[in-house]
Amino acid sequence: MKTICICGGGALGLVMASVLASQKDCAVNILTAHSQVWGNNVETEDANGEIYKGELQCVSNEPKEVIPQSDVVLLCVPGFLIENILKKIKPYITTQAVGSIVSSTGFFFQAHEIFGEHASLFGFQRVPYIARVDEYGHRAKLLGYKKQLYIATENLPLDFEEQWSVRLQTPVTHLTNYLEASLSNSNPLLHPARLYGLWHNWKGQTYPQQDFFYANWDEFSSEIYIAMDEEFQQLCKKLHVHVQPVLEYYESIDAKSLANKLQSIEAFQSILAPMIKTEMGWLPDFKNRYFTEDFPFGLQIIKDLAVKHNIETPTIDTVLEWGNSKIGK
Repeated sequence: MKTICICGGGALGLVMASVLASQKDCAVNILTAHSQVWGNNVETEDANGEIYKGELQCVSNEPKEVIPQSDVVLLCVPGFLIENILKKIKPYITTQAVGSIVSSTGFFFQAHEIFGEHASLFGFQRVPYIARVDEYGHRAKLLGYKKQLYIATENLPLDFEEQWSVRLQTPVTHLTNYLEASLSNSNPLLHPARLYGLWHNWKGQTYPQQDFFYANWDEFSSEIYIAMDEEFQQLCKKLHVHVQPVLEYYESIDAKSLANKLQSIEAFQSILAPMIKTEMGWLPDFKNRYFTEDFPFGLQIIKDLAVKHNIETPTIDTVLEWGNSKIGK
């Protein structure tokens, strides 16, 4: 894992590029549609003031210029771009490991279909960082780290996760199979639950200010999140997949304590609800990725699997129908 090609130029791609390029024994290539905006050097500052910076080997919008000379290809793109990226890089994949920074938006399902069963694949269960862009293609903010990361691999050496542990300076644990990485009660349930809590009764009115997504998290959003997770856990049980329940993961016992926990996480404090400012005030932004990704490429996958395995999901159904109506799905 000496040369890593990152596909995607958003916040996570920029932070990953900075962290990896800061390591002397790691070369970083970038595949992005906006290669002309990127500089040769990238820099990320974390919440403690630590700086990660380094020089990129190559930045291009052409797979042939960055994929063949890479050992690992890491997708840092939203769910709706995964299929297109995989098809674009396929002609240049030989022995490279191809993976995704998060697997809950359908990566493994699409990679299996495009590359076949013998491909070397990997995917993280959750993103390693909470990231924000300062200047696109140049600087980013790393708002929070994960204490532990989980990864699923296929047709890769046993020490592959250990290599990532070193690169990310975070313990990385190997999962039993790709479903354990693909099925997540993080963003695919977390974001829709909060969005529904914020705006399920929205009738077109404007708001005087942009709300905080987590700092003002309420008990109703927690109740929805917990109910969705209970249905999700039934699916996991059916598939013999273990995903830590949300109350356990957030060290909570009920909706109130979960709301308090989510309000108190330091790395979440500055994250705002997806809204747009108009002359009349603030409105929900239904074109934001929280809507366009986490409903059709997160919650919908869970719903489809639940249908396939005859699992009833009344709360998920209510939230999914509401979210899909907002994005025209």
